[in-house]
Amino acid sequence: MPATHLPTFADASASLKEAHYVILGVPFDRTTSFRPGARFGPDAIRQQSWNFEPYNFETGLDLSEVPVHDLGNAEEFGSAEEMVRGVRELVKPLWEDGKFPIVFGGDHACAPPVVESAPRDASLGVLYLDAHLDFRESYLGDRRSHACSARRMVEHLGASRVVVLGVRSMSRDEKEDNDRLGMPYFSTYDIHRDGIRSVVTRALERLATDRVYITLDIDGIDPAYAPATGTPEPFGMTPLDVKTVIDLAAPRLAGLDIMEVSPPWDQGNTSSLAARLAREAILRVEGHRQGRTLPPP
Repeated sequence: MPATHLPTFADASASLKEAHYVILGVPFDRTTSFRPGARFGPDAIRQQSWNFEPYNFETGLDLSEVPVHDLGNAEEFGSAEEMVRGVRELVKPLWEDGKFPIVFGGDHACAPPVVESAPRDASLGVLYLDAHLDFRESYLGDRRSHACSARRMVEHLGASRVVVLGVRSMSRDEKEDNDRLGMPYFSTYDIHRDGIRSVVTRALERLATDRVYITLDIDGIDPAYAPATGTPEPFGMTPLDVKTVIDLAAPRLAGLDIMEVSPPWDQGNTSSLAARLAREAILRVEGHRQGRTLPPP
């Protein structure tokens, strides 16, 4: 089991048994390829979560009245393979119990085992928000590198069940491999040209699954808004773009992770944004779960 610790995520006061939403931190960044520090992300996100009002005027919900549990952090793993096994063991029971997992990384290598631990018959598709295609077969000799995470998800789910949003960087080999394997992606240039609502609607149509999982590498957001990440890439999405993704996906949303927040490069604004996006996801999904009529996203 993960260690318990303070701080917990704000308003996460329900027991594990009572909770519908369960938060887990994975303090792992051993595959980071440029700026380290994402292992400190989970607790920085938790700390910043206490800044916000529990009441949300869009949904009319109060987060303190929503059943959220903070499971704490996973242990500190020595290798990517150990991390994959450990995350699978921790998250699998959450899926099996019908929980909504919310995982804070950690580098993006922490995301595939969350998806891999879901039941194979879960009819789960992935919206993969990232500046990079993350489609390498391996990177620096490691198939579990954060540069390979979309590739691992495609191998597990199939290319039609993973759609990347916000990409603006890829290698020639990744481009050629994906031309062959067929994972759909939309660049930020598509978003700028067509609008975020149009792109997300098309992405969700491509995911012909009952449920959707969002994996958010915080570098998918422009570094003007989220500078504290391992591999910042200009020309990114805005925070409101990502909120729109969450809002539109919410009726089918089954889980969420937020990866690559690297506090050593932060003044608190990146971890604050991550915390707010997690809260938005919980409240928007809970509104649908309660059958409320929500304002258009």
